[in-house]
Amino acid sequence: MRSFSKRTKTTLVTGAAALAGFLFVASGITADGTNLRTGGLEDLRSLVLDRANKVGALQSEVDTLATEVNDLSITKVDPALSSQISKLEQATGLTPVSGSALRISLDDAPREPGDPLPEGIVPDDLVVHQQDVQSVVNAMWRGGATAVQVMDQRIISTSAIRCVGNTLLLQGQVYSPPFVVTAIGNTSELQQALNDEPGVSLYREYVERLNLGWDVSILNQTTIPAWQGSIEQQ
Repeated sequence: MRSFSKRTKTTLVTGAAALAGFLFVASGITADGTNLRTGGLEDLRSLVLDRANKVGALQSEVDTLATEVNDLSITKVDPALSSQISKLEQATGLTPVSGSALRISLDDAPREPGDPLPEGIVPDDLVVHQQDVQSVVNAMWRGGATAVQVMDQRIISTSAIRCVGNTLLLQGQVYSPPFVVTAIGNTSELQQALNDEPGVSLYREYVERLNLGWDVSILNQTTIPAWQGSIEQQ
């Protein structure tokens, strides 16, 4: 069995087998797999928070312009192309999706300041990493999910999650744990895919050993909103 301190490297290896076009495009974007929780972290976190605030200030303007563009498109497009456009919007995540869903929550291990670490364990082993969330999302795509959401953000094939300290950066927003993934689809198949995902199995070893947060629940009916950002590679 691999030692717990090697979880980050092991999960990055298993994440490389993800299906192109359907899985998170994240590992290659995050500093070529390097650990972003090292030197200059406070400055990096401050910069990210500053940029996130600016993104939030501009988001309402972007939403207004997107609505205007959509309205103009409806009036200008040849009716014969409407059906094809609708199918393309669904495939790219530009329309809301409703149905039964699997919801997975991951959280850092509870720890009081000054608590001694178990032998062979480092602080990084006690927190949720980007690749842990990525493994869950990969499993959802493999399980046939028709729509996936991380926190309050719809995920599409070009979405990328970046790790900043023990927070996640997604679409200009900064999120702290617990990290929640919601996937619409056949919940039995989604659960099986979750059980079969190597990265998830490795994370659950840490759940058992170090009490990291892990909760899976079934939602009889939920709606994941349409993707609101650019569909270009992030």
